[in-house]
Amino acid sequence: MSLRQLPETDRRPGVPPPGAGRRPRVVLLSAAAGILLAVLWSFELVDQVIGDNVANTVLGHDAKGTAITGTVAGLLFAFVSGFAGTFTACNIAMAASFGPMSQASGTDVTAAPLRALLRPVGWLALGMVAVSASYGAIGVLLGDRLPQLSPDVVAGVPVRLIQSSVVFGVIGLALIYLGLAALGLLPDVFARRPVARVVTMGALVGGFLIGRPYPLFNKLFHWAVDSGNPLYGALAFALQSLGNILLVTLIFAVVVVVSRGRFLSWMAHPRRAAVVTGALLIALGVFTVVYWDVRLPARFGIGWFPTMPYN
Repeated sequence: MSLRQLPETDRRPGVPPPGAGRRPRVVLLSAAAGILLAVLWSFELVDQVIGDNVANTVLGHDAKGTAITGTVAGLLFAFVSGFAGTFTACNIAMAASFGPMSQASGTDVTAAPLRALLRPVGWLALGMVAVSASYGAIGVLLGDRLPQLSPDVVAGVPVRLIQSSVVFGVIGLALIYLGLAALGLLPDVFARRPVARVVTMGALVGGFLIGRPYPLFNKLFHWAVDSGNPLYGALAFALQSLGNILLVTLIFAVVVVVSRGRFLSWMAHPRRAAVVTGALLIALGVFTVVYWDVRLPARFGIGWFPTMPYN
């Protein structure tokens, strides 16, 4: 059943999702999942074992050790390193966009699944590229004046990681707010604007670059600054972001195509969509805040956080 076939009372975007009794349970379970993920997370696994090996395999050489030579090589490195960093702690929260994208098809999804697929992906990319490309150009102009490129240390903490902590803390709180709003627990400014929600999610994903300490991204950033060309910076950062969402876009596409749009029809029910969207946003928002603002400082002796043996 498509969104247009739902009764008027069921398809209003502002309808509160689950009952009052279920909503706190969804919040608690989602928050617990986010905290557990932050405890279990292994940055060595995702950054080095997965990220480095993917980049090395696709590029055909040591991604970290080989110098970037030329504009084409730099732009290729941008996209590949973005894809290789899909599962890093500074990007995994992009999976929260899956729920909002499912609600922004804006058409009879069973009759036009391709359009239902391209529309939300396009809006997500628009918000993301607007932020990442702008930051790429600004980053080239500011260069080493940015904390993200500074080798300085304050109170034992690299200033680039202080920037990461601040940026991802803000993004994580924004994701939590959007999740609580989707569940009807806070005012939802996107209640009747699902496309605006997806564009905003894209902007948040693009904002990941503002705090990203990922070594391959750091190498790309220095190359862009050394080029002295803001256009190169904008293109490189846009490609980095597009690489970041490639996998989640492919998964979304497979789900839509294989189900012939029925998954989007299933997600069109406001209560069901709100639970899925809210749970993903809260879980990944809590993970982002806990990982970057509790676990990261604890590594430098500021506060305490449990450490797994493999970390």
